[in-house]
Amino acid sequence: MDSSSQEQHLLPYAKRGDFHVGRATDLSGRKRVFYRFLEILPGLASWTTLIGVVLLSIYAPFIAAYFVIAFALYWVLKTAFLSYHLRYNWKRLRHHMSLDWGAMIKKYKYDHIYHVIILPFYKEPANVVEASLEALSKVKYDPKKLIVILSGEERAGQTTVDTCELMKERFSDRFGHFVTTIHPQDLPGEVPGKGSNATHAIEVVRTQILDPNQISYKETLVSIFDIDTVLYPDYFNCLIWHFLNAKRPLKSSFQPVPIFNNNIWEAPAVSRVVAMSSTFWEMVQQERPERMATFSSHSVSFQAIYEVGYWQTNMVSEDSRIYWNLMIANNGEYDVIPLSYPVSMDANAAPTFWQTVVQIYKQHRRWTYGVENLCYILYHFRENKAIPLKRRITVAFQQAEGYWSLVTNPIMLFILGWAPIYLGGENFHQTVLSYNLPIIIRDLLIIAMFGLVVSSMISLTLIPERPKTTSRLRYVVMAVQWIMIPATMIIFSAIPGLDAQTRLMFGRYMGFWVTPKTRLVLK
Repeated sequence: MDSSSQEQHLLPYAKRGDFHVGRATDLSGRKRVFYRFLEILPGLASWTTLIGVVLLSIYAPFIAAYFVIAFALYWVLKTAFLSYHLRYNWKRLRHHMSLDWGAMIKKYKYDHIYHVIILPFYKEPANVVEASLEALSKVKYDPKKLIVILSGEERAGQTTVDTCELMKERFSDRFGHFVTTIHPQDLPGEVPGKGSNATHAIEVVRTQILDPNQISYKETLVSIFDIDTVLYPDYFNCLIWHFLNAKRPLKSSFQPVPIFNNNIWEAPAVSRVVAMSSTFWEMVQQERPERMATFSSHSVSFQAIYEVGYWQTNMVSEDSRIYWNLMIANNGEYDVIPLSYPVSMDANAAPTFWQTVVQIYKQHRRWTYGVENLCYILYHFRENKAIPLKRRITVAFQQAEGYWSLVTNPIMLFILGWAPIYLGGENFHQTVLSYNLPIIIRDLLIIAMFGLVVSSMISLTLIPERPKTTSRLRYVVMAVQWIMIPATMIIFSAIPGLDAQTRLMFGRYMGFWVTPKTRLVLK
């Protein structure tokens, strides 16, 4: 699509030259200075908080001790709050999985709606790609309405071309359209990754399928899935029901619950805990749609993404950035609708334990690099005054607090909570408060740990059937493994988050790191 034709279809605000800004270096003058300040801000806030607690423990240990106690109380209340939402969404999820969505949508007219399914991939093994396509071919939906595009990367070499050809041979007759494409490497201004791949792929769909067949953009839903995503049979029926019942369907994205359980039985315990924790966080977010952004696999009308120029090609966290693009271009009049219906994905696992640990760290560093979206939000909230002020303030605070607490809360709670005892000096050590502080913190954390019981019980209901070669004792291990949560929160959440914010703070911009997929076969 040439620049002139692309300009014509964009929403007014999306035509701005800085609408698709990815980093400060994309701008110039005062705008660049301001954006650079926003990039420094998250890391500066996190480091100031952590260093401040240490300094407070040294020079004002009494204040620090009372702060830590108050923070521990806050953590207990927050755990209870999150556990409540988790349990509620779990009940909603199970209810939605029990419904016959195909019967529910029969009273609607939906035969005119097409589905574009984009499956970007890099170097994932052919068996991972095939499993996703096999599940897609078995959904309870008219296959003639499914337009599937498998989009590989030129930089992955001949193996990707071979995989595309193999899958086309096996699956081309199972869908209304099956297209394979190769995303060229080293295109100017692009960060190689899922966003640039998907943008290239969807333009191929538009020019080769939608336009020649006169398929309406407003009657086409686009679902972008990670290549390891395995769909449940009623996904598109559930999606159609929500689309047809949405207040503003063309101004909404639709978010399923990602359950990382494809390979859960073969993954090590640390991988299982981290994977299920990610699922639980998304389940909690489904109960708070006003705080949601799109994540990983999601669906949206073609018309909506066409009006903002598709996914951004110059940054890392494209899955959530597309929501912020849509929300800002539509002057705040855009929603994320939770489906409370699952899609299955892979837990992060590698051939060895230490490779798994490294991969999990890198994956979560990439996820937490989503803090780059905070810079984008704050920048455009200042620029786009058409978004209601209350919404701008609320969203900005929620997002800033979320990225700040992601990094600081686990570290303050499990490490710096003890700082006044070791750094407070002789006068503080001789007080009753010094003696009782670890006891108080311990008791409060024990209370908070009861939330893990809820997590453990729910996690066992979300795993697939046990392979015959796996002992039943593994269920016990899967229940007990949640005691690792304090460590995983620090190692795989707070530290990679601080790493990502620090890189952004110093202008060491990250690229898109593709998580390797390793899936063994258990019978």
